[in-house]
Amino acid sequence: MEERFYRETEIARLPGYLPAATYNLAHTLLARAGTCLFVPIRNLQYMAVLDAEEFIFVDSQNRAWVELAWQGFRPQARTALDERVPFEVVHYQPQARETMKRLPAEFQQALHLLAERQKPGAPASLLDIRDRREASKR
Repeated sequence: MEERFYRETEIARLPGYLPAATYNLAHTLLARAGTCLFVPIRNLQYMAVLDAEEFIFVDSQNRAWVELAWQGFRPQARTALDERVPFEVVHYQPQARETMKRLPAEFQQALHLLAERQKPGAPASLLDIRDRREASKR
């Protein structure tokens, strides 16, 4: 299935910071998903679409049009994994400023819900590679 998203002309670009827990969880879930991750933000009726370069946010009423995007993440600017990550908030729609007031907290909550649903049902186990090598020599 292919999804297409469109953007109006950029109307604002502002600096922002993403809490480390949110940034780290988003990238962990993205790594599990592959090249793209869809995150429903039910309380706002928005969808976040994550890839390695940016996170875009679309309103359920205008599904094909990007309202705002988070771009230019600079995790290398932090000195520890628990420090916030600087990025840029790009507004494409006039209501983006209002949306940003609730979006970071709701996005983090949506990520936690998604992570909870993806928890493995069985405990992990380690395989001893040495035993397999010895068995294959026999």
